[in-house]
Order: sequence, then structure tokens, then C-alpha cells
Amino acid sequence: MILVTGATGNVGSALLKELHACGAGPLRGLTRDAARAVFPEGVEAAEGNFADTASLKPALEGVRSLFLVSRLGSDADILEAARQASVEQVVLVSSITVQTHPHLGPAGENLAVEQLLKDSGMAWTILRPTQFASNSLMWAASIREHETVRAPYADTGLPTIHPADIASVARVALTEPGHRGRTYALTGPERVTARQQVEAIAAVLGREVPFAEISRQEAHAQMAAVLGDEAADAVLDITGGDVNDEILTVHNTVSQVTGTPARLFQQWVAENATAFR
Repeated sequence: MILVTGATGNVGSALLKELHACGAGPLRGLTRDAARAVFPEGVEAAEGNFADTASLKPALEGVRSLFLVSRLGSDADILEAARQASVEQVVLVSSITVQTHPHLGPAGENLAVEQLLKDSGMAWTILRPTQFASNSLMWAASIREHETVRAPYADTGLPTIHPADIASVARVALTEPGHRGRTYALTGPERVTARQQVEAIAAVLGREVPFAEISRQEAHAQMAAVLGDEAADAVLDITGGDVNDEILTVHNTVSQVTGTPARLFQQWVAENATAFR
């Protein structure tokens, strides 16, 4: 049995589809509301809440392999519950900032979770993706209302990754030999700036999408209201304020692991165009 947490999210939903398509065996998706979950036929829906570790125990029953997104609850408790349930293998989604910006608070938290997993006694594979293509959904409401998209560091390009590519690597790690004890840095196939992302969305919509670059201070005020000061500063450093060669590097890990080239940002936009209409 493979348990996919975050099963209705961008990565988890894609992973369940891939695992189902390749006949990976018994599959279970963890969600807060099993009654509303829409999974591929034959995938079992399990209800649980990361804030209540006890609620995860039924979902972990009989599970051999676990797909886990870090920092959605008490990772120490979640990993201990998995260990007690005799889970053999965990594929963990961490962050590339562990290696690119280890001094930042969120990166340190991700590194701590990675170490917890390594110390758990369970087999592990760690995925460290860069910025998600789906992060551009933060602009969706503005674009739908024909308002101007405002973003800082407009011309700093990061190798943004399609969430489905994270899922593809996870699927291989969960179902094929040779990936235990490995850490994978995951990126898209090319750097894409915020300005280029908006242009790609405009091209798919077939209309102009106004764009304006804003200052770090203005962006921080908006982000801090949602994320808090430290997390807002971390995001702004990573996306332009404190970039380095490591975070700008395009890795070919997706194609090496899956045998298929990483998807372009434009593909993600084409697949999700309705969110911006």
C-alpha cells in the first residue's frame, strides 16, 4: 500500500494519477475531507489532519510506502507514527533552499525534517524542488479581473518546475529500485522570469495582461500580511533579493530519473488556463 499525503494538492493529485496509471498496486490518498475527494477509480480515500497526528493512524494502517510533504504538521510526530505503523519507505518533498539558502529559517526547518527522516530508520528519498509553476496562481484573481499583475524582481529568472514533474520523480522513487538514500534537486528545464510568466499566461489567454514591477518593500508588505515577516523576507531573497548560482542552476534530474524531459512553464499554463480566464 502506498499512501499519498496532500492527495488533492498540485503534486499529490498528479502523483496519484501516475501511480494509478502505472498499476502501482493498492493506493490510498490522504485528505482532510474524504467525502469531497475525487480520486482515480480504485484509489482509497483516507481522512486525516496533520494537526492531529492520532487521526493519521488509520490512514497509515497497512502502508508500505509514504509520500510526505514536509512542514504541514508536526513532522516528528508524523514520522514517528509512520515508523510505528511499520512504514518501510518515505519519499519526502523538501526544498532546494536547503542547499541554496541554508541560512534562511524555512530552509533550516526543512533540513531538520530531512534529518528526522534519515534518523527514523525508514528508507528515504528526499526531493528538493525549486519554485513551483503553480505559484503563479497568486496572480489569477488579478488576471481574471483584468487588473495589473505586480511583482518584484521582474527580470530575475528561476528554473521554475511543473508540479507534475515532482510527482513523476516521486512515482519512480516509490515504485522502482535504486532511489533509496538519494537526494534529488529538482528544477524545470529553463529559467523563467516573472515578466515571462505573465507573458506566457497572456499568450494562452489571447489578450494583454498588464504587468508592473514593484519594490521589495511593497512586495514585503503584501506577503508579510499572509506569511509573516520572516517567511516574506525568505521568499523575496530566494526570488531575487539574494539569488546565487546554485538557485539559478538548471538541473536535469527530472529527465535523468524519469527518462522524460522536464515540462516547460508554458505547458503548465496551457493546462491551467481556466484558472486565469
